Amino acid sequence: MEKTIDETKQGESLILDKKEGNKRKLFIESYGCAMNFSDSEIVASILSEQGFNTTQTLEEADLVLVNTCSIRDKAEQTVRKRLQQYNAVKRTNPKMKVGVLGCMAERLKTKFLEEEKIVDLVVGPDAYKDLPNLLAEVDEGRDAINVILSKEETYGDISPVRINTNGVTAFVSITRGCDNMCTFCVVPFTRGRERSRDPQSIIEEVNDLWSKGFKEITLLGQNVDSYLWYGGGLKKDFVNASDLQKATAVNFAKLLELCAKAQPKMRIRFSTSNPQDFTLDVIETMAKYDNICKHIHLPVQSGSDRILKEMNRLHTRQEYFELVDNIKRIIPECSISVDLIAGFPTETEEDHQDTLSLMEYVQYNFGYMFTYSERPGTLAGRKMEDDVPEAVKKRRLSEIISLERKYSEIKTRQHLNKTVEVLIEKASKKSDKQWSGRTSDNTVAVFPKEHYKIGDLVNVLITDCTSATLIGEAVGYSKNN
Repeated sequence: MEKTIDETKQGESLILDKKEGNKRKLFIESYGCAMNFSDSEIVASILSEQGFNTTQTLEEADLVLVNTCSIRDKAEQTVRKRLQQYNAVKRTNPKMKVGVLGCMAERLKTKFLEEEKIVDLVVGPDAYKDLPNLLAEVDEGRDAINVILSKEETYGDISPVRINTNGVTAFVSITRGCDNMCTFCVVPFTRGRERSRDPQSIIEEVNDLWSKGFKEITLLGQNVDSYLWYGGGLKKDFVNASDLQKATAVNFAKLLELCAKAQPKMRIRFSTSNPQDFTLDVIETMAKYDNICKHIHLPVQSGSDRILKEMNRLHTRQEYFELVDNIKRIIPECSISVDLIAGFPTETEEDHQDTLSLMEYVQYNFGYMFTYSERPGTLAGRKMEDDVPEAVKKRRLSEIISLERKYSEIKTRQHLNKTVEVLIEKASKKSDKQWSGRTSDNTVAVFPKEHYKIGDLVNVLITDCTSATLIGEAVGYSKNN
């Protein structure tokens, strides 16, 4: 999972599924990728059975958990500052306990407990079912830690408590871990080997969300295209599966079709994709079903073959172009977004120009762009010198962002004078008289509220736009409403 989200906005959230009789209060915050937000909902579900309901008020919490990200140094520093704020509150509320979950917990392990002494509880991404035991340790006045990675855990049997939700869109986790070993990425070390969740449990969750009024799901994984269910087990062990297991296996294209058929009016998105694993049958399935949104997040990280090899991205520039060509041929209206890194070790000006020319070829709708941040424990961190000067990184990033904005605006303007379907998610940030939602291709659109409500699928005539936002007027309900 390469795209990141800065942090939760606690004050804007609905919290569903509060359990009557629960007396203890849980405050949980998530940083980083969408998988962390999904994991927080699993944690809330597990703790609901232990007498906790979630709260949006830090000061009244009995237990404060922060679900952390290690993908960039900035994300870790943000969490450290937040922990200091938690502990300031803890001084006035001594019964409050503080815990670190997720990737930082896995990476730093005992450092939080023994060296820094700033938390009571440290839990890795595969150990959330051990939370009741760990909390019992904490309640007895002892520090508690479990950061053991699993080869089986998928949390497929946990029905997540939906927190930080608008009641319209939801995440559904389908895989955990990653086998790709990109040299810049800490995920394989913090989330372990790749394993897939039973498709039946996924469909049950999708059906349950529809029954509760949700209109859109995002299938989540570090690499959704690697989804492969053959009765359980690691992706890498599929070669040893029986003939029957291989014949009845469900890959990502089949799972996508199962979800689309299960709820024909439920919008379906997915993230994140990896170019080396993205197959033609996925594109063909997207084209076949109207309710599968026409947007693909397709990280490339660099446009240089040499740098792609240094990153251990197991595809070439030309193979990426062929994949993009197939997407545009089969689904002309499909939007494509990207992750890009500026200033990876040894990156030359020629390599940087290769990235810019790749961007010119693809013409992305939007992107997530960063300077390289060395992550301890990764192969790049251990073996490669971070040798591109910071000023050069920033200049290259600025050029990447500038080019991305150019094409983003061009792509946004292509919606002008067209009618698009928009799922209403919330009120517009700029005007409480307007709704905000997204089109199938993931472009934000705003329009007057009139008699429509959150969760409606509305046809909107686009009359104007900014560089990234569509502005229009509703012309009626969508046939999918």
